[in-house]
Amino acid sequence: MSAEQRILELGISLPAGSAPAGNYVSAIQSGNLLFTSGRAPLAIAGKAARGKLGREYSSQEGYDLARSACIDLLAVLKHQLGSLDKVARFVELHGAINATAEFEEHAEVLDGASDLLVDIFGPAGVHVRSVIGVSSLRKGVPLTIRATVEVVAD
Repeated sequence: MSAEQRILELGISLPAGSAPAGNYVSAIQSGNLLFTSGRAPLAIAGKAARGKLGREYSSQEGYDLARSACIDLLAVLKHQLGSLDKVARFVELHGAINATAEFEEHAEVLDGASDLLVDIFGPAGVHVRSVIGVSSLRKGVPLTIRATVEVVAD
């Protein structure tokens, strides 16, 4: 099953993809690799998520926020490539978690994005990844994710 079909099957509606928060682009391709900028969770009812994991958000809520950020990442990929079926594989996923000093469940939070990629792309969604905790992120967002993707050769 193609990635585009799987997204429909999962009932996921991709947004237009959020605009960059500064002087940069959302994605850039070099050869067969596509690099994305950091993506934050999508706004809910017009309100952006703000706060820290371990204070405003639990690990389970963080999982859902990472999944939401991944949906925005997928929207950027679709805009850049025209179709998610042009993704050959996810190479790397990186997450930055805005967390309290005591928070230790970074990996569980980022699983929200990783699980979604595997649900959609199957073995091509399996990737290497890193996740770090930070004391702050732009505009107080709870997390950001970025990816390196291998694109199907034309």
